[in-house]
Amino acid sequence: MQKLIQTLRNIAKIEELRKRILYTLGILVIYRLGAYVVLPGIDPNQLAALQKQSSDGLLGLLNMFSGGAFSNASIFALGIMPYISASIVIQLMGMIVPYFQKLQKEGESGRTKINQMTRYLTIIVTAMQAPAYLANVISQLPAEAVYPFDPNGTGTTTFFWISSIVILVSGTMFVMWLGEKITDKGIGNGISLIIMIGIIARLPFALFGEFISRMEQKGGGLVFFVLEIAVLIIVILITILLVQGTRRIPVQYARRIVGNKQYGGVRQYIPLKVNAAGVMPIIFAQAIMFLPLTIAGFAQSETLSGFFSAFTNINSFSYNFVFALLIIVFTYFYTAITVNHNQMAEDMKKNGGFIPGIKPGKRTADFIDNVMSRITLPGSIFLAFVAIMPALVRMIGVNTQFAQFYGGTSLLILVGVVLDTLQQVESHLLMRHYDGLMKSGRIKGRASSVGM
Repeated sequence: MQKLIQTLRNIAKIEELRKRILYTLGILVIYRLGAYVVLPGIDPNQLAALQKQSSDGLLGLLNMFSGGAFSNASIFALGIMPYISASIVIQLMGMIVPYFQKLQKEGESGRTKINQMTRYLTIIVTAMQAPAYLANVISQLPAEAVYPFDPNGTGTTTFFWISSIVILVSGTMFVMWLGEKITDKGIGNGISLIIMIGIIARLPFALFGEFISRMEQKGGGLVFFVLEIAVLIIVILITILLVQGTRRIPVQYARRIVGNKQYGGVRQYIPLKVNAAGVMPIIFAQAIMFLPLTIAGFAQSETLSGFFSAFTNINSFSYNFVFALLIIVFTYFYTAITVNHNQMAEDMKKNGGFIPGIKPGKRTADFIDNVMSRITLPGSIFLAFVAIMPALVRMIGVNTQFAQFYGGTSLLILVGVVLDTLQQVESHLLMRHYDGLMKSGRIKGRASSVGM
């Protein structure tokens, strides 16, 4: 406790860090308030059917990511997921389209153009998802809950549809802008923090709901609830180990003579992370798994709609199998993007370093690539297992909302984002010669750079 109090005092002494934290909290408050602003034309007092529909299943997961905005028919109902979907498409284009590959090599100017394209694509994706969301809202709510009505009694007006779509698109773009502002002027990754705060907002309700269900007759009682909490803590600790796990490769630096002084002759290590991609593969995979929900809403054929609807059941084998497979694929994909083994080998060669028993240059790059492939496989499989664990605990009777915190996207995002944010706070403290947050060493976030 004394260590915590002293750390808080040190944070308060650093003006820049204090301002960044307060700025981040202010932006997150704005986002949370917006989650309760209902779309114009919808009666906020008659949302019970929509809230019941989004209490579990894939819609429940989407509602959790939006911090409850989905079930509130909010202006932020679609949340940040359209931006994530657009980012996936742009990054895939960077793998297969030469023009995007060229932009990735242009440095800051190329990144600016790619970010701008991602924003435009986000508008398109949101504009496609908004009508499906509105159609679902109208179908779930009583007729008098949505107004104004068409004068001929045929339903809602064209103005309602157009204005609501514009508002939903604007809401998503505003949330994206808030995330970018946090990244620029706050602390941590803004988009990740917005997703995390939406998840945390649902935790008290999920915890209370699970407690009530266990206190009911044949619910298992307090002992069973305490056991669930203990298992949850163990899962969290395992997830932290997954996020922070590394494989170290020894690098020997040759002795160099500059003037009358000798340098080098020492051994250092390259820390290669078991999960170098962090939580991005699971976020990407989850965004892809939301697509059947949208397609099912647009599909006119009952056969086609039924096929896609089969993937909206988060407890089904088909959903979890495809979800796990996508996570493994995206883990390799994102690791290939973030870990440049050729650049690492080149940097070692320039600095007179080499891996014992491996020739510098291409063979070193191939060796690093092989090591990354080997450690990424168990890391990706374990990541997929953690992702589908909520489905497993639901089979033994755990409340649907509380089960999401036993693994899956929720827990991985929470652990990864918290570690990243704490790592940035610690960097500010250490840079100004204050003690870090941990006595045992520096915090290793999922965004830790892989290098020398």
